[in-house]
Amino acid sequence: MLKNKGTLIPIGGNEDKGIEDSEQYTLEFIDEGILFHVVREAGGTDANIVVIPTASSIPVEVGENYLEAFSTLGCKNVTVLDIRSKKDSEKKESIELIKAANCIMFSGGDQSKITNKIGGTKIHEIIKDRYKNEKGFVVAGTSAGAMMMSQEMIAGGSAAESFIKGAVNMYKGLGLVPGLIIDTHFIKRGRFGRISEAVAQFPNLIGIGLAEDTGMIIKDKKCRVIGSGMVIIFDGRRIKHNNHKVLKEGTPMSLTNMRTHILSNGDRFHIDKKKVKVLPIEAPFI
Repeated sequence: MLKNKGTLIPIGGNEDKGIEDSEQYTLEFIDEGILFHVVREAGGTDANIVVIPTASSIPVEVGENYLEAFSTLGCKNVTVLDIRSKKDSEKKESIELIKAANCIMFSGGDQSKITNKIGGTKIHEIIKDRYKNEKGFVVAGTSAGAMMMSQEMIAGGSAAESFIKGAVNMYKGLGLVPGLIIDTHFIKRGRFGRISEAVAQFPNLIGIGLAEDTGMIIKDKKCRVIGSGMVIIFDGRRIKHNNHKVLKEGTPMSLTNMRTHILSNGDRFHIDKKKVKVLPIEAPFI
């Protein structure tokens, strides 16, 4: 299989400056440390960055928030592409912006809005092709913008009903990194149960739980953790008992031998080899 030459940066989100409890109404704020990595991977402050706030129900406010955040870092070429329908994803001006961008940044909100309004369109096709073939091309996303990167995407689900069959709703994402299932706001919202059920449904995939102000730089199959929090890896390839298929909705599940890894800043994970490399204890925080 050919390697993907571009870079993905899924981010766990940070709602400390939010205005509502619901993700889709929230002004996402990403710490400058995370955005610094995004800008550096895209080629520096002269990079063409296109922000897509499609997932949000307040796209104008979210777009302005990112313009200010990137400006603080010294970025000079940042554009907000406000896509609100599939027709917007097929417009010539939208396509030209995506073709010229060094980095696409997807905001948080409702990940299904991204797949419904961008999935299967010309923009989706260009993003996938550029990620596959262009070194230095970056696709970053926070919260919903991170979750939609997978093929099998968590569309919603109740953390209160953890480990109950039917607590997680799955949908098709944009398929940029089909080997993973990504969840966000992972520690704060207690989403262990829903990603466990997602991995039970797709045990050949790796579950990634991203804490807030935490992300991963993914280059082909190699992932490196960035940010102040942690990443939880759920590896189901050695599951010995998985009764998800035979259970009725609402029934508690049982899983055995699910491997988990807790990683933090600078630690690494290889998607295909499923190998973890952690920094030595004496290593400085980076």
